Amino acid sequence: MVADYASELTARGHQVTVVSQPDRPIRLGFWARLRGRKARPSQVPTPLLDFLGPRHVILDRRRPVTNADLPDADVVIATWWETAEWVAALSLAKGRKFQLLQDYEMFPHLPTDQVAASFHLPLRKMAVSAYIRDKVLENHGVRDIAVLPNAVDSNRFNAPPRFKNAALRVGFLYAPEPRKNLGLALATVRAAQACLPDLRVASFGTSLPLSHHPLPLGVEYSRNPPQADIAAIYASCDLWLFTSHNEGFGLPILEAMACRTPVLATWAGAAPDLINGTNGLLLDPDPQAFAAAIARFHAMGNAEWQGFSTAAWQTARAHRIGPATDRLMSCLAAA
Repeated sequence: MVADYASELTARGHQVTVVSQPDRPIRLGFWARLRGRKARPSQVPTPLLDFLGPRHVILDRRRPVTNADLPDADVVIATWWETAEWVAALSLAKGRKFQLLQDYEMFPHLPTDQVAASFHLPLRKMAVSAYIRDKVLENHGVRDIAVLPNAVDSNRFNAPPRFKNAALRVGFLYAPEPRKNLGLALATVRAAQACLPDLRVASFGTSLPLSHHPLPLGVEYSRNPPQADIAAIYASCDLWLFTSHNEGFGLPILEAMACRTPVLATWAGAAPDLINGTNGLLLDPDPQAFAAAIARFHAMGNAEWQGFSTAAWQTARAHRIGPATDRLMSCLAAA
């Protein structure tokens, strides 16, 4: 999303600088450390930001951002609780200060007292979903948070109208982080396969499948596919599963919908804001409920499925990066 906003703003004639931390230091073996070699930050390619050229600044090491790292500007936006602390300390010459809340960042592995304090820093708040806004209000009493829903790049995620596959094809993201609730997706697939022997299943992710989360038989898995191939995976499916326990937003919902694929989702993140029963279904986090919904779509005629498919695509069209950037500019101008 940062890259998409930066690209759209640049195309409109604005000057955008993105400042990144280098990746974590490369781990060295024992003998290398014994010889005195120092771990160094590794540079992970970020092709989505290549268009910025020298305006994508990667710091020399992992450290706080300072005034010297940024040009003077009209606006400066923090995108994480830690960067909010750094932005709060910047000179006024670096611009009006904003915080883009991309998740409710009270994760147990973080210093939650500092995260909570970041919500009260003097930065104008923008949240990517009503879920985040409501959690910050409910738990921290912070009001006046604009909701700025995420968008999808229709140049990268799009597909022409199509028929439903002769054998229903279901897809899901293989993401083993606990909050993604991968177990629900795997249990759903196994439950659906038990009653739908012709069911086809696709998945992609960044890692090899783990021994404690094995893929069901017959799943076509793509490990770390190129960005250009991800839209084709979405578009090859008749349904996409979104099974997270909690999310700040849940961008795969929009990515799948932009490729005309209806979504079966839990009530996490922005799913209640996006899914309305005509473009997919909201379900309790129960594999039998998800499997029953898959069976419903399996039995569905092509015309009815195309109605869901078209509604999904129309939802995504309403969340393109152009209108989202208009909303971002309105938030910045209102300050």
